[in-house]
Amino acid sequence: MSELETLIFDDPAELVATAAARFADAVRRAQDARGTAVVALTGGSNGIALLRALAADPGSVDWSHVEVYWGDERFVPAADPERNEGQAREALFGVIGADPARIHPMPASDGDHGDDIAAAARAYAELVGDDLVFDVHLLGMGGEGHINSLFPHTAATAEEAATVVAVEDSPKPPPRRITLTFPVINRSREVWFLVSGAEKAQAVAAAHDGADRADWPCAGAHGTERTVWFLDPAAAADLP
Repeated sequence: MSELETLIFDDPAELVATAAARFADAVRRAQDARGTAVVALTGGSNGIALLRALAADPGSVDWSHVEVYWGDERFVPAADPERNEGQAREALFGVIGADPARIHPMPASDGDHGDDIAAAARAYAELVGDDLVFDVHLLGMGGEGHINSLFPHTAATAEEAATVVAVEDSPKPPPRRITLTFPVINRSREVWFLVSGAEKAQAVAAAHDGADRADWPCAGAHGTERTVWFLDPAAAADLP
C-alpha cells in the first residue's frame, strides 16, 4: 500500500536541503535495486534550488547511472531562459558535466520538430514509452493546484491514456507546453511535492482532503510506493 508523508519545515531552505538529501538516498536505493535510477524533474524555485543543492555535493549522486526526464516544459526556443531544461543545466548538469546521453529534455520549438508541438509531444511519448517507471517524480505546484502543465478543468488533466500531451492554451504563460500526464505520473514509485508559500495552502489542503483532480490536479498525483509532501509552514497552514 502506498505511504503518504507530509513534512513541514521551518523555511524553504530547510525544505530543499532535506529533499536533496532524500533524493540522493532514493537514487542510491534505486541503483542498488535496479542498477539505474530514473527520475523526472520539475522547475520552479524549489525544484531548481534542489538541483543547486545536489550540485554543491556532487558525490552524493552517481549521475552516470541516472536517467533524467522532465515533467513538463515550455514549448519555446531552446535558448529561452524560461525553459526548465536550461535552468537545470545551469544549476546542476553543466556544473557536474553530466553525460548528455542520460539527459532527456523535452523538445524545443526550434528543435527537430520545429514549431509542430503535436509532433514534439509524440516524440517525447515515444521516448517515455509505455513501461518507463520513475523512481522519483518531482512536482512543484501552483496556487490553483496545477502540477506539471496539468491545470484545472483541462483536457490534459483528464487524459487517461497518452503519457505525454501538447498543451496549446495553458492559463499560465507561455500558452504552449508539453507535459507528462497522470497515467505516467501515477506509475512512479515515489511522487514528491516541493511546495512553499501561503498562496499554495488551499491547494495543499484540498489534495490532502481527497479533492477531485479535475478541480485540484495536485490531488490526483500519487506514487505507487510513497507520496511525499515537502512543505513550509505557510503552505501547510490550512491542514488540520
